[in-house]
Amino acid sequence: MSENIIYCYSGSGHCLNMAREIAKVLGDTDIVLMRSAPVKTDATETKRVGFVFPCYGGGLPGDVENYVKSIRIAPGAYKFAVEQYAGYIGCGLHKIHQIVGLDYWAAVVNHSTCIWLMPHTLSLAPRNPEKNAARIEKKAMEIGGAVRAMKRSEKEPPRRSVFALESKAFSGLHPKRTKKFTVTDSCIGCGTCVKICPRENIRLEGGKPVFGKNCIGCLSCLQYCPKQAIDMGKITAKRERFPNAKVKANDLSQKIIHID
Repeated sequence: MSENIIYCYSGSGHCLNMAREIAKVLGDTDIVLMRSAPVKTDATETKRVGFVFPCYGGGLPGDVENYVKSIRIAPGAYKFAVEQYAGYIGCGLHKIHQIVGLDYWAAVVNHSTCIWLMPHTLSLAPRNPEKNAARIEKKAMEIGGAVRAMKRSEKEPPRRSVFALESKAFSGLHPKRTKKFTVTDSCIGCGTCVKICPRENIRLEGGKPVFGKNCIGCLSCLQYCPKQAIDMGKITAKRERFPNAKVKANDLSQKIIHID
């Protein structure tokens, strides 16, 4: 059993990169992906248990709330959470705090996790990718140091009740949005989208992806398409892709990543 476990949800790779950078500071850490049900839920012998995730529609992405409820943590374990967000923090940190009782939490603005369905002017901290990556790495080292020292936050995460309502409504829109997925002639039928989908919601027919309704809105298929051939309506066709440069599609398909 590793000394530390970080449960991580990541769609475009930024949260997985954050989790790995924190793990490098901690050492002996298992990063357990939560894009689908986590394969390891017994953390009762773990010294530090963390959660790294983005803000989706004002709250937690996918089924993360239920996944967190399924994790068993020893009463004396140190618990922390890190959220990356673009426009606002939302209620995700507070929800996890309600479930596990966080000792430490941090919210990090990351403009690279831009708000796809709203104007880019709502995405804060507008920096070029290189400067933003350097800033995030510095933040990860600071957070990793605080977690390693078992620092405790002075306040609880903000409740932000209004975002809980937004999150509930937002999650129900994903099946409807699958109708907006389109594939351009640039598609080469490589199957990256099929492999990276956490819900097995994509299949190839005639060498082209076909989308089902079991979508959680991670948009990994769109972000990691090597030919940028996938769009969700006209709005994404006009905007840049922003997968994390340090995270490959295969990384997101892993169940557990160990960092010594």
